[in-house]
Amino acid sequence: MAEQVRLDKYIWAIRCFKTRSEATAACNGNKVLLNGSPAKPSKGVKSGDTLSVRKGSVQFTFKVLQLTENRMGARLVPEFAENLTPQSELDKMRAPVETFFVTRERGAGRPTKKERRDIDALWDEFDISGFPDDED
Repeated sequence: MAEQVRLDKYIWAIRCFKTRSEATAACNGNKVLLNGSPAKPSKGVKSGDTLSVRKGSVQFTFKVLQLTENRMGARLVPEFAENLTPQSELDKMRAPVETFFVTRERGAGRPTKKERRDIDALWDEFDISGFPDDED
C-alpha cells in the first residue's frame, strides 16, 4: 500500500462525494482542509491526518485511519476514516428548511396590479426577496 494517496481520491473513496470531479472541485474551492489548512486535490494524505470537508452548511471532520484509492461500500468506511464531526454540526443537517411558495391556479393569467402589491407585501413580511431586480 502506498504511503500517501491523493486528497481528492481519498475523500471520494470514503464517500464524502459521489464523483471524483466533485471532490476535486471542493478542494479547488477551499471547501476541504487537510490538517487545518486548505489543500489542493493532488496533496498527499497520510494515516493520522485530519480532514475537514464543508458540504453546504455542515463542516464534517474525519481522521484518516487507513489509506485507500478504491471506493468502498458505506459499511467499510469506518475502517478507513473516523468521523469526528461534532453533534452540533450534524444537527444542521436536520434543521428545517423554510420554503415559501406562491401558487396561482392554472389558467388564472398574470397577477393584477393589486395582486402584485399583495404578493410584494407578503414577501416583505417574510423578509425574503424573491425577485433579483429588488436590490436596494
